[in-house]
Amino acid sequence: MVLRIRKSALLLLFALLFPVGPAWGEALLVELRGTIDRFQAVYIQRAVERAQREEAEYLIVEIDTFGGLVDSALRIASALGSSSVPTVAWVASQPDGTSVSWSAGALIALATNRIYMSPGTSIGAAAPVVQAPGAESSAADEKTVSAIRGQIAALAEKNGHSTVIARAMVDPALEAYLVEVDGEERIVDRDGLDSLRRGEESGTLQLSLLRTIVEAGSLLTLTAGEMLSLGVSAGSPATLDELAGMLDLDRGAITRITPAPADRVVAVLTSTGFTSLLILIGIVAVFLEVSNPGFGLPGTVAVAAFATLFAGNMLLGRVGSLEIILFMVGLVLLVFEILIIPGFGVAGITGLAAIATSLILSLQEFVVPEQAWQWELVGRNALVVLGSMALALFALLIMAMIIPRRPFFSRLALVTTQDAAMGYSAQPESVAAELLGKSGTVRGDLRPAGSVILENGEVITVESEGEYVERGARVTVSRVDGNRVVVRRSS
Repeated sequence: MVLRIRKSALLLLFALLFPVGPAWGEALLVELRGTIDRFQAVYIQRAVERAQREEAEYLIVEIDTFGGLVDSALRIASALGSSSVPTVAWVASQPDGTSVSWSAGALIALATNRIYMSPGTSIGAAAPVVQAPGAESSAADEKTVSAIRGQIAALAEKNGHSTVIARAMVDPALEAYLVEVDGEERIVDRDGLDSLRRGEESGTLQLSLLRTIVEAGSLLTLTAGEMLSLGVSAGSPATLDELAGMLDLDRGAITRITPAPADRVVAVLTSTGFTSLLILIGIVAVFLEVSNPGFGLPGTVAVAAFATLFAGNMLLGRVGSLEIILFMVGLVLLVFEILIIPGFGVAGITGLAAIATSLILSLQEFVVPEQAWQWELVGRNALVVLGSMALALFALLIMAMIIPRRPFFSRLALVTTQDAAMGYSAQPESVAAELLGKSGTVRGDLRPAGSVILENGEVITVESEGEYVERGARVTVSRVDGNRVVVRRSS
């Protein structure tokens, strides 16, 4: 059984390598800005562990995002939902921000114990979409929508938020209404409204429909004021000072966690662009190394490139023993094919497939995709890996054409030729000259190769000019190319 590295161990290693500094206040604040990706998922997990370790009074997540990767958002939501420290989501309005918490950001906000939204901000539109490689995004299938809808409802229910609001942010088919039942306001869906109306008809309750929050066919997105009026958010602080006051904290009691330089380096190393560059460099260096004797600069570059790729993704919890084993097996098969087996066949193709598979798996946290968003992620990762490998092979082709012409690379390719005009030949030119024009008799049918007995009794191997020549026919040597003697029928 293949053992995978535990995520907790990876997170501990990440924290030891890239510490974020001590906290002296009663609350920690961590920013969640831009596209939600795997690095941010690990960063939030580290913040949760730090808040628990230091027994902070609150962990505040400042959210400003259009959304991002579903798997990363679920990891963040799970970390926040399992935190023993009270969690707070603050959808902030910053001059350099977008002032929204859409899509995956809404899911994360509902995973916290309290939600605060600055005036002018909005939250919602959390329907999952599928982004196929090279195509426009499209709505996810019902299976994925159902899974996300159920998860966001469970998070909202756990934290005391309206499950109807949460589900309406994911599923455009749902309706939401604000009603008053016996003097108490409630948020219900269509089924809930129909049930209350039956109760009203039976005289067991008094019902008043206050307003329709969202109709079927539209995803729910709410402003800060609407969230507050519906009782989903706990307040609308415009600044961090106001938020601190609502949480009964001094402004100086909030410690802001910011990514350290080492964190930013890891984010760059695991970005899609840099990952593609590492794969391209690594593949080119591997081919150059196995094509030349000994271990030199290309081998060192290949080791450095792939070590950087796997190490960076290992810190993000995406690399285990399976990926390492697959990569090593693929590399061995590729070397075996190039150095031992003539041509390029099953071993080489299998080796490249194993390397590609290991690289794809190193970019994701699951092995076998089960949901639509996982298949979409596999497609995107495959596009990155296979595209990089194709570019590497193209680069090798260009190098094969250019290198022989560059003195610096002359050691890597044979650039000398043996010209027949300079005396290089499979046999002396005098022998070729003696054979030219000689006649003889075919010993066996030429199909087109065979043997001929010359008039002096010498037997030589010949071939016709492409035609069939029967046994006993008279032929004349018409051309001599090295060891190749060509004959034609005598006229």
